[in-house]
Amino acid sequence: MDVLVTGGAGFIGSTVASAAIEAGHRPVIVDNLVTGRREFTRGRCFYEGDIADAALMHRVLDENPGIKVVIHCAALIVVPDSVARPVDYYRANVAATLSLVDTLQQRGIRDLVFSSSASIYRADADFTVDEDSALEPQSPYARTKLVVETMLEDITAAGRLRALSLRYFNPIGADPRLRTGLQVPVPSHALGKLVEAWSQQRPFQVTGTDFETRDGSGIRDYVHVWDLARAHVAAIERFDRALDGSRHAAINLGTGRGTTVRELVAAFEEVTGEQVPVTTAPRRPGDTAGAYTRSDRAARLLGWTAQRDLTEGIADTLAWFAHRPAVLPDLDGLPQRAGRAAYAADTVIDTVIDSLADPVAVGSGR
Repeated sequence: MDVLVTGGAGFIGSTVASAAIEAGHRPVIVDNLVTGRREFTRGRCFYEGDIADAALMHRVLDENPGIKVVIHCAALIVVPDSVARPVDYYRANVAATLSLVDTLQQRGIRDLVFSSSASIYRADADFTVDEDSALEPQSPYARTKLVVETMLEDITAAGRLRALSLRYFNPIGADPRLRTGLQVPVPSHALGKLVEAWSQQRPFQVTGTDFETRDGSGIRDYVHVWDLARAHVAAIERFDRALDGSRHAAINLGTGRGTTVRELVAAFEEVTGEQVPVTTAPRRPGDTAGAYTRSDRAARLLGWTAQRDLTEGIADTLAWFAHRPAVLPDLDGLPQRAGRAAYAADTVIDTVIDSLADPVAVGSGR
């Protein structure tokens, strides 16, 4: 089927588009390239512009009449940035989504998959959550996600739209074939900052060591971005089943395993074979202890479970950063380092090169 992917030139959206292609679908991408990359849209149907531009969106739908479902990934996502620039976040994440939904309803498109966030939850005492856990977003970014979900709940109740909100946890890794990956020059998430510190041979800073976790550092559910992409494809293919009789439903996407920041460092050291010095600092604005999922709703309704573990996510992240200059020439790669990390990166890159001989494996790029 044809599927509109908003934000399809970003880290997650581009990976979703790749997974859709491999599943036999045709993604139509709209991205304003504020954080997305044009390079991630090569060989794909792409429109540069904002989802709040109704004229553009009508043109996209006029020129692609086969679109029946939308995967909405377009958003600003950096928590500390949202604290400093809340107006920009509400404009991009809430107001633009409302404009998009208005256009979809005018055109009779009924089904929307919304990329939401597990940051909207208030974690239980054991730091786990399911879809019925209390909601208590702690940053403007998280609140924009909850506002959109509340908005979708009201709009779908009126009967002209159906929506699935996929609440995912902490994406790591890269497209296993290294077509796309993290595209921002300065990473904002823990693994990205860890790779950056390691590559520059400086200590990694753990921000927040006074949380009530097992070692005082924040706890996260690190889920591989390719697993997230597969879940989005499962959502469009099993939309009716996933709604489970409702017009709006929420589904958690996580591994069900909680990893603290200190444990992330230990796993990174296992993959690289090198010790990473650590310093500590106070929490950043908007930081929370974190949470991980205890839900089986994704398995039951989407037939989806995470397949790739933390070490694979770390290895794929390292491989992407090493390979990234070949895809994004303006961004530096990692310097050559000793140990197993270089081996892991080289192994993944060799696998990609081998797979390029098989166009079916890579996807048609329609």
